[in-house]
Amino acid sequence: MVENNRWVKVSSHLILLLGLAAVIFPIYIMVIATTHTGPALQRPPLPLLPGDQFFENLKLVLGEGISTAGAPPVALMMFNSMVMALGITIGKIVISLLSAYAIVYFRFPFRMFFFWMIFITLMLPVEVRILPTYGVAADLGLLNSYTGLTLPLIASATATFLFRQFFLTIPDELLEAARMDGASPMRFFWDVVLPLSRTNIAALFVILFIYGWNQYLWPLLVTTDERYYTIVMGIQRMLNVSDAVPVWNAIMTTAMLGMIPPVVVVLVMQRLFVKGLVETEK
Repeated sequence: MVENNRWVKVSSHLILLLGLAAVIFPIYIMVIATTHTGPALQRPPLPLLPGDQFFENLKLVLGEGISTAGAPPVALMMFNSMVMALGITIGKIVISLLSAYAIVYFRFPFRMFFFWMIFITLMLPVEVRILPTYGVAADLGLLNSYTGLTLPLIASATATFLFRQFFLTIPDELLEAARMDGASPMRFFWDVVLPLSRTNIAALFVILFIYGWNQYLWPLLVTTDERYYTIVMGIQRMLNVSDAVPVWNAIMTTAMLGMIPPVVVVLVMQRLFVKGLVETEK
């Protein structure tokens, strides 16, 4: 039972506002920092009001980059991050859909054995298998390439498991009706299973895009060429300067630009994302 008490409502709203302020304030400081020069940010107190250097900072990071930090222009790093995030997201969804469809709708030897092998890999984080994965990528000549950034991270046990669980909820009558109409397995997959999976695909797209966009360890291992640096790598290199002061206006501008694509994806797909997470009946 929910207690209809005014003080409970006031205190709960107060806690929510404090939590919101704790999340918003660092972002506000970041946005304010993008409008000031580097020396202005190094002098106390920290400015809390906007300045007039936003477009100069934007031009600096997008076009020139920070050469002292060994970071290429942000436009190039954002392109690399976009290629990596989309490659991982689309690849994971396609492979997981086909894998789950084969496990649920086809009968072949060791079907459940392969499913449980996929399921067991859920317990192995990327860091556990990253060295052998790096060895395979190096042997195949995938270092310093977009293929090396995306291909080793495409397989997803989580997405396969989630799609498999959803496919099990699709009524068998739909499969029987498709057979009576003479539909092939791939026709049934394309015309029936895929449309029903639309919200699940949208929810996974958001989650996997953010996962791919925020990757740091794997790109750090497979790329030594600045042409393939991602936005997360670029921010880290801007921060770790040994013989100079970090250029905070450029770092904050880069961080703000790096936040834009994930935020846009979440806002654009918000409705399908929420529906895909909470929907249980089709």
